[in-house]
Amino acid sequence: MKAFKSLRQDKTLRLGKSLTSGKALLVGALAGSIALSASLAIAKTPANILVIANRIDDITTLDPAQSFEFAGSDLSRNVYGKLVNFDPADFSKGYQPDLAASWSVSGDGKTITFKMRSGVKFHSGNPVTAKDAVYSLQRAVKLNKTPAFILTQFGFNKDNADQTIKLIDDMSFSITTDKKYATSFVLNCLASNIGGIVDMKTVMANEKDGDFGNAWLKTNTAGSGAYKLVNWKPNESYTLTVNKDFYAGKPALDRVIVRHIQESATQRLLLEKGDIDIARNLNPQDITGITGNKDLAVDSDLRGRLMYISFNQKDPNLSKPKVIEALKYLIDYKGMQDSFLKGQYTIHQAFLPRTYLGEIDDKPYSYNVDKAKALLKEAGVDGLELKIIVREAQERVEIAQSLQNTFGKAGVKVTLQVGTGKQTLSVYRAREHQIYVGAWGPDYPDPNTNAGTFAFNPDNSDAAKATGLLAWRNGWALPEMSKATKAAVQEPDKAKRAAMYQAIQREHQKRGPFAVMFQKIEQTGRRANVKGVNVGAAITAISYWPITK
Repeated sequence: MKAFKSLRQDKTLRLGKSLTSGKALLVGALAGSIALSASLAIAKTPANILVIANRIDDITTLDPAQSFEFAGSDLSRNVYGKLVNFDPADFSKGYQPDLAASWSVSGDGKTITFKMRSGVKFHSGNPVTAKDAVYSLQRAVKLNKTPAFILTQFGFNKDNADQTIKLIDDMSFSITTDKKYATSFVLNCLASNIGGIVDMKTVMANEKDGDFGNAWLKTNTAGSGAYKLVNWKPNESYTLTVNKDFYAGKPALDRVIVRHIQESATQRLLLEKGDIDIARNLNPQDITGITGNKDLAVDSDLRGRLMYISFNQKDPNLSKPKVIEALKYLIDYKGMQDSFLKGQYTIHQAFLPRTYLGEIDDKPYSYNVDKAKALLKEAGVDGLELKIIVREAQERVEIAQSLQNTFGKAGVKVTLQVGTGKQTLSVYRAREHQIYVGAWGPDYPDPNTNAGTFAFNPDNSDAAKATGLLAWRNGWALPEMSKATKAAVQEPDKAKRAAMYQAIQREHQKRGPFAVMFQKIEQTGRRANVKGVNVGAAITAISYWPITK
């Protein structure tokens, strides 16, 4: 916690002053970014190189069996092939064959047999075979890192992985789940990051002390995707070079450089000068500023990403139902949507994003200080002091500043602790926070992707270390809701399944220690000559290989 920046706001400060002080937190980052822009402003980007400005400080590892952050997902999607994947030209088609050319399902619905695509090579030149697929899935299960639950929810574990994920021959293998699930659910999960197929020979050659090459893959890649890694400098940049042997055809651009540029103003400056091709994190003011510039364009895409705050149930005050409810009434949802989040987030208060099976549009909470005060009084809480941890990203800091201000209206004193993505996630995953300002994006286009983390926690003990489950991270034991969530994922009837998720969400809204606030509308600034940009809609990450200049 020592590495965090702290800010204490006097309760009498108004929102305008609060936002000003929030921006002051980022002066250091801005100065660094401006210095970087000066070094980049020498020439426009070459015709065969794509340069992107994005926030990539949340990348902690490049291992597809461990990577679980937004920026890491972008890199992984372009470096690793999967058994099935999503076509960036038409996401409505759902998952499509990728490294697996075809598959069949057994009569009992539990075993899926995959036939691998022939002629595909890894970046090393090694052929992609069924052995690599079996190794990759078994490896992910046995490593049991944060995203492992995406696979272990099907009954796979380190003790049975060798029996349930089995090689048949060089080009075919099978997986057998513990019970019958919808085939679409299983395949959607295999399209997530953890489904990335690694080069077994290369990874095994870099294995140390039985770590399955995990330490090596933290900073290296061993994939077969459209691009391969040249280098990664944490909190600075990563560079990819084209895979000329990509089975779907060589991409048009030879190199992709993604730079960590924290400030929207700096991203805008670089975009206007032509020093970058795409800006991923422009705020509403800078979007307005570039609108009408004939050399630039703006794309708006509804994403699956949700912005939420959560309350640690290990805290004696935050575990009180009336306190949870009160804090949900102390959020100025509309005020934030219509000001500093304008055009980029829309109010949404349920854990399933719009466009997902079982979505609801219920908005039971609005800013109501009097109601919140009454609830706090009923809870017997007076003079509450809280700490909010927040990643050093402009819109999140501004959200935290708004919360600091509105909570103060009801006598709740708030200290903000601002850190990098890695710092805040480390505290959050260790269950050492009080309140966390977070963003969550689905891992696959099935309602269980969010239900299985917001509303599922089979073991709330510290020993469980279920860091991939948001309910666990917030110390929330919810046995009945966990049962309902598990039942919903096994329901074969689509309409019934949707109704089950609707019921779970409404119960979650009433008593869950989460205040889901907004759904992301991603506005991407780009040079007008850059075509084929698709950031992934609500279901996946950005694809670099269809982009042209």
